[in-house]
Amino acid sequence: MSWFRSNSITRRYVSFTVLAAICAFTFEACAQGPRSLFAAAVYAQQAPIRGEETPRFTVTPEIQGDLLMVHQRYLAALDAYRQAPIESAVIWNKMGIANHHMFNLREAQRDYEKALKLKPGYPEALNNLGAVYYGLKDYRQAEHYYKKAIKLNPKSGRFYSNLGTAYLARGKYKKSAEAYRMAIMLDPNVFESDPTTKIPEAGPTHEMATLNYLLAKTYAQVGRKNEALIYLRKALNEGYSDRKKIKEDKELATLRDMPEFQQLISEPRN
Repeated sequence: MSWFRSNSITRRYVSFTVLAAICAFTFEACAQGPRSLFAAAVYAQQAPIRGEETPRFTVTPEIQGDLLMVHQRYLAALDAYRQAPIESAVIWNKMGIANHHMFNLREAQRDYEKALKLKPGYPEALNNLGAVYYGLKDYRQAEHYYKKAIKLNPKSGRFYSNLGTAYLARGKYKKSAEAYRMAIMLDPNVFESDPTTKIPEAGPTHEMATLNYLLAKTYAQVGRKNEALIYLRKALNEGYSDRKKIKEDKELATLRDMPEFQQLISEPRN
């Protein structure tokens, strides 16, 4: 599986919804910064304006596309983004995400590359391009682009989690665990984030079992025992069968005295 993140669609949607409910003002005002937010609060307390002064709402193609993405209407979102300024790297990146959600990987690749042509130092587009190569099973290239994204934005937990998955696909288990650990340190909720901002890419069952086992060890190392048990159970359900290794793994040592751990490894498996 590989996850990626661009600009937060959900955050923009929530902000728009809350502000629109508080007072009636145009979308342009939302984009003007703190001064506009203060003015909005004042405006909400004013007497009703006359009919001829009623502000007209302007829904830009980008905002319309963002709202459609939240509702998982990816094809409609793509059509909306195509009406936006074509010279915008952000728009091309969002079109890539829409295509990516529909598993149109080659189209998504084209969109991300156009975004990078307009803005070469665009970490989100680099990360997303890495996700395309992961989907195409070119894990070496995926690793390459994830590293480039991290170089530009070393504080992104999402980028590190993607790099960890690319390492896993190439059998680099130690590096994969290190990348996952860094991802959790940067973003404690990196593996539980909003599903509208990520695309699940299911791998072979044995890869998923190994992935979940690595995540269990990573969570155990940072002291998050409940999450460690959750991912250990997922690993066992996906077919991870080396019970002896689980019992002896030093990275899982903090779990051994927990009744839940003892029960988990004693449960019969098919």
